[in-house]
Amino acid sequence: MMAPNSVPPRDKKGQRTGYTTGSNAAAAAKAAVIALLSGRWPPQVMITLPIGETATMTPVETAQGEGWASCCMIKDAGDDPDVTHGARICAVVRRVPNAGISIEGGVGVGRVTLPGLGLPVGGPAINPAPRQQIADNVRDAVREAAPGGVDFLEQFGLEILISVPDGERIAQRTLNARLGILGGISILGTSGKVFPYSTAAWRASVIQAVEVAARNNAAKVVMSTGGRSEKYAMRIFPELPAVAFVELSIFTGDALKTCVVHEVQAAVFVGMIGKMVKTAQGHMQTHVAANQVDFGFLAQVCRDVGAPVDLVEAVAAANTGRHFLELCQEHRQIAPLQRIVELAQASCLRFIAAQDGAMAFETILVDFDGAVLARTSAPKPEQPALPSGDRRPLIERLASDPSRAYADDAPPEEQL
Repeated sequence: MMAPNSVPPRDKKGQRTGYTTGSNAAAAAKAAVIALLSGRWPPQVMITLPIGETATMTPVETAQGEGWASCCMIKDAGDDPDVTHGARICAVVRRVPNAGISIEGGVGVGRVTLPGLGLPVGGPAINPAPRQQIADNVRDAVREAAPGGVDFLEQFGLEILISVPDGERIAQRTLNARLGILGGISILGTSGKVFPYSTAAWRASVIQAVEVAARNNAAKVVMSTGGRSEKYAMRIFPELPAVAFVELSIFTGDALKTCVVHEVQAAVFVGMIGKMVKTAQGHMQTHVAANQVDFGFLAQVCRDVGAPVDLVEAVAAANTGRHFLELCQEHRQIAPLQRIVELAQASCLRFIAAQDGAMAFETILVDFDGAVLARTSAPKPEQPALPSGDRRPLIERLASDPSRAYADDAPPEEQL
């Protein structure tokens, strides 16, 4: 069976959402399982996403033989400039005697060759969230198609092989090789959806979230670098209302500027290791493509706190910010992590002062399970009263005169 092998054209200024490689892999696997167990190919398949929503996808290539079925989906990344937009994401499902579900990577799915990614070295670059998403949707398919329902997986097994036929070529346009992922792309996606990378709209949403927190008189504005860190921040500050929490993504500087404009009295920055390191380096815009983790900088941090020479050398040759964290934990050295948090705090405070602002400020580093690894805080400094300025919402001033909200002479690392 063949279906139109295309996706809607991308609008560079559009806001149409798409779906991750993980969602496409889950959909391909689910369709193939239904066909394998029921003998019929579904014209469409509905999958669940990690964020609890559902999505409906249409198979574009299918095949079937004795004990196996394969299906491909075409990835639609919406209006995001995603290099995998239009790629075929495929799954081959085989019935095997061993009970349970096994998931492996095939052609075009990268292999992990370096530590620091939270994945086993030597294994496929299929991240934990999409791996779970694939498994969950395969179980749903079994319940729909197998006569015995879930009991089928207690007696038999399903082997899922995910492939991306053009993955090795696509990977050349990514940072995978630098991260030690060779031979293809990664299967990614913590939410299951791809949101368009429109910097203007993205930045505006961050500004608006801070403004809402300020206008609702939140005791403090808690800014997190992502969805997981925001969830962990809510655990740290359970007394605060939801409106106090802002997911600032890569726009640390813009969020801080907005806090200053609205005279926020206290703020908190909560992040995981990668963006915490970049903030410590002085980057107020932390997009992965624009600002890389500097391992020479991290090695010097280790020297400055008196870390063992073998840790300094290992950090200098590290692979990712997460790898740096893992090395510190292996050597039982917390001081470098505390120093990174202190440097990130100092970067934020300098930035706030440069905007003629002052507020109490706290910086917290959390690990990938939400445990607090290091934190530091500073009270609001004394500051002379300043004349009142334009108190219109920053988003309105940006629309009417962008130069008033964002200085053109800001350091390059603060710009996109």
